[in-house]
Amino acid sequence: MAIEPLNAAEIDAALAELPGWALAGDGKAIERALTFADFNAAFGFMTRVALYADKADHHPEWFNVYNKVRVRLTTHDAGGLSTRDVAMARFIDAIV
Repeated sequence: MAIEPLNAAEIDAALAELPGWALAGDGKAIERALTFADFNAAFGFMTRVALYADKADHHPEWFNVYNKVRVRLTTHDAGGLSTRDVAMARFIDAIV
């Protein structure tokens, strides 16, 4: 079963429910920058997301330096954003 990309209206609706997330410049991903108390907290967050991602078979693009984590969510199989990205963003918001 093919994963369908979200249309512009669906992306706008999702972003309205996801404070802190922004549409990437290429329009094919959503991004969020997070700051934690220290490296341990940032790494703990990344571990929790990694466990979710592995179960969902949907993995974020991310970058970590000390207490900062930048997350980019996109669905490569769909060529852009999908409901899988929105679900992961909601999970991330719930644990932050």
